[in-house]
Amino acid sequence: MAATASPGAGGMDAKPRTSPKSVKFLFGGLAGMGATVFVQPLDLVKNRMQLSGEGAKTREYKTSFHALTSILRAEGLRGIYTGLSAGLLRQATYTTTRLGIYTVLFERLTGADGRPPGFLLKALIGMTAGATGAFVGTPAEVALIRMTADGRLPPDQRRGYKNVFNALIRIAREEGVPTLWRGCIPTMARAVVVNAAQLASYSQSKQFLLDSGYFSDNILCHFCASMISGLVTTAASMPVDIVKTRIQNMRMIDGKPEYKNGLDVLVKVVRYEGFFSLWKGFTPYYARLGPHTVLTFIFLEQMNKAYKRLFLSG
Repeated sequence: MAATASPGAGGMDAKPRTSPKSVKFLFGGLAGMGATVFVQPLDLVKNRMQLSGEGAKTREYKTSFHALTSILRAEGLRGIYTGLSAGLLRQATYTTTRLGIYTVLFERLTGADGRPPGFLLKALIGMTAGATGAFVGTPAEVALIRMTADGRLPPDQRRGYKNVFNALIRIAREEGVPTLWRGCIPTMARAVVVNAAQLASYSQSKQFLLDSGYFSDNILCHFCASMISGLVTTAASMPVDIVKTRIQNMRMIDGKPEYKNGLDVLVKVVRYEGFFSLWKGFTPYYARLGPHTVLTFIFLEQMNKAYKRLFLSG
């Protein structure tokens, strides 16, 4: 009788074993980097379309397919992977911090009975994780935007960064270290919107699908929840994303920046390119964000499951 009672008493105090925080951060970064390898061409197309027609109503690219074929024709197959090193570094910094902090806070705020945090709390966790990750990842973000934009410029105006480390060193040397954090505020604002939508809606969607009784906790459930999450994120974050892209790619003209701040970007885009240009490139944005969200969470879920099976099952 005593032997039967003691495990129950101990079980009330002890939570299930989980992976160490360092492993959560590592898995978050690796999941994002793995996804980036697949979606880098879509990221490049998205950035090019957001910059096309800057300051005018005529656009360089009519559709995402037109952008992709134009880039392939002008820059070749290697051209669509321009900026991959910066994309990987961004994931190693931004995604590692973002998903690591989110996972830790999510587990900490889960009730002793295993009940997950409510929707609003999930959104707050996502915004906190996103803003922190964005600050850490801004230098890689600046390098990525510039590297992916380079091919659309005339040869004499290209920056010609060889890789992300060459870009970071040259930006710091030629424009000053603070330039590495140019656009930090809109980057963090974008991250708040993205993570509130993406991470919270993923958790909520997954929970809803599981509660429906039609899904079990497997790859199909992760895929469906990720696609819903990606759609919500795309719709919410595009105007903030175009502000971030324009500021991080801008040059100094006669000693003055092209844009004063994020609000100036919004006003000029609406005035010269039309209101709906704030959602310019919706298709490549979702085509990039949707699969990246899917792949990131699938990789993350599978790595977590493998770790639990190998190291925590005993």
